Amino acid sequence: MVRTNQTSTVTEFLFSGFPQFEDGSLLLFIPLFIIYTFIVIGNLTVFFAVRMDTRLHNPMYNFISIFSFLEIWYTTATIPKMLSNLISEKRTISITGCLLQMYFFHSLGNSEGILLTTMAIDRYVAICNPLRYPTIMTPRLCAQLSAGSCIFGFLVLLPEIAWISTLPFCGPNQIHQIFCDFEPVLHLACTDTSVILIEDVIHAVAIIFSVLIIALSYIRIVTVILKIPSADGRRKAFSTCASHLGVFLMFYGSVSLMYLRFAATFPPVLDTVIALMFAVLAPFFNPIIYSLRNKDMKIAIKKLLLMLPSAGTPVTPTSPSC
Repeated sequence: MVRTNQTSTVTEFLFSGFPQFEDGSLLLFIPLFIIYTFIVIGNLTVFFAVRMDTRLHNPMYNFISIFSFLEIWYTTATIPKMLSNLISEKRTISITGCLLQMYFFHSLGNSEGILLTTMAIDRYVAICNPLRYPTIMTPRLCAQLSAGSCIFGFLVLLPEIAWISTLPFCGPNQIHQIFCDFEPVLHLACTDTSVILIEDVIHAVAIIFSVLIIALSYIRIVTVILKIPSADGRRKAFSTCASHLGVFLMFYGSVSLMYLRFAATFPPVLDTVIALMFAVLAPFFNPIIYSLRNKDMKIAIKKLLLMLPSAGTPVTPTSPSC
């Protein structure tokens, strides 16, 4: 579809997915602010608990700590602007700000998705090939996989954002969402929007490919675990995967609802709920899952919290190895 009557150039977008101030948006501000504070503190706690406890310097916990670190910035890309919009009458964002929000939000999301895939492969090697695990998942490879997940996550999106930045926007300027996202923004472009289908296919292929790798890894993992003769051995093996599996289901479940819909349309309220699921609720539950489902993590967090009152005493930092 090509739009005509291009009379003016849009310089900013208006978010229309928020309730008006008189409709009780302040009541939404308080819980969202509390959730965001918990996300930052919770993920920072997981990150430093892993870094400060030498017993957790192994690939699995290294990946968890990096994932927690990414979660902080993933939510920071959108939630502060959401909070601002909830208490402001002017709920706008510049085109440049919108592009930057999309870039950092999705780049961090891509990095997390790649890291979750890497974590699934790590668990596959650890459980299905335990004797060779120390020689395969070396500290050097662990560092390379962690850095590669982040670098690739940020580089892969650059061409797409650069292309969107060249599109003309001439009105209307209302984004029917609570943050800048590809489809709502592309619908506002005064040009051929049939390319949105191509965008959907690219995103769908990337999501399905990651889900397949993780699913196949866990099918093999479950098959191997079920062959363990002792019930205690099976329980221990399952416990090492339970946290990652829970985060995977929450992350990719909400992402799939958002980006595997193709031509299907949802009511605006449901769109907003789905967006909140993967942008806010999934990061909120991740530190809870990793801390409650993992005995070693709970011990490390307790040690970290006990160290805080004596923060004035010099502490020799440990090396952040895998």
